[in-house]
Amino acid sequence: MDHSDLRAKAPALAAGMAAAAHGPAEQLTQTRHRAALVAGWRIAPGSTVLELGCGQGDMTAVLAEAVGPRGRVTAVDVADPSYGAPVTLGESAARLSAGPLGPRLDFRFGTDVLDPSVDFPEGAFDHVVLAHCSWYFASLGQLRDTLARVRPWARRLWFTEWDLTPTSDDQLAHLLAVLVQGQIEAADSRGDGNVRTPFSRDQLLRLLPEAGWTADGGGPVDTEGLQDGDWEVAACLRLADTADRMAALPEPVRQLVVSQTDTLRSIAAPRGNRALPAYAVTAR
Repeated sequence: MDHSDLRAKAPALAAGMAAAAHGPAEQLTQTRHRAALVAGWRIAPGSTVLELGCGQGDMTAVLAEAVGPRGRVTAVDVADPSYGAPVTLGESAARLSAGPLGPRLDFRFGTDVLDPSVDFPEGAFDHVVLAHCSWYFASLGQLRDTLARVRPWARRLWFTEWDLTPTSDDQLAHLLAVLVQGQIEAADSRGDGNVRTPFSRDQLLRLLPEAGWTADGGGPVDTEGLQDGDWEVAACLRLADTADRMAALPEPVRQLVVSQTDTLRSIAAPRGNRALPAYAVTAR
């Protein structure tokens, strides 16, 4: 496959997503972002891929297109298929599985690779992918253990996440929204936060050798046009307005969160909050 074709196929891939019925423009933007990522990774046709934290399948669809009809994508997520709105994970997976990419896909929801019952043969996959999902882990320790667990199963790691270093002032609302959510989760972890463990790129690079991986590439990732800044600001404000969550926080943390949320309300735009930059890291 000419990997530049992935970008050209983004509209068709986006249209195949169940969420496209609720926000076609937003879905196309998200799909184009992931198509650009995978095009840069040059995953060969016929490859086998393990995707961790597949969610609605935004990256899954692009990976399935990249591996072609002889390839296979095993898409894993710890969440139950009933999770998600306005489209659940199960509904989105069912839509993809019923389409032309279906024979290349194996969705496994409610699956934690740290569970000893979940196992794959050594070298079962050519690639393991984590794309914009690592901040949902409960802790850096859990992420490290997960990366160590999958190390024997795959030859290459492709990792993408938001960067906590903004490049412009209009990304500050996204940054603050992420940090506030992380503080609430750290002080009162209930496992339902939109962002649970935000961490820096340097933290990831220190963690990879502990998990048996050697970083060998990567760089900045374009996030222009992505709507995640608006989404995280809204999620943070909803969380801060949840009385029982705020009441459960230790008083010093609660006061800090209140002050930061006041600041967020003052700097965030009603719409158009620019998303943070992102970065990619490759490892072997």
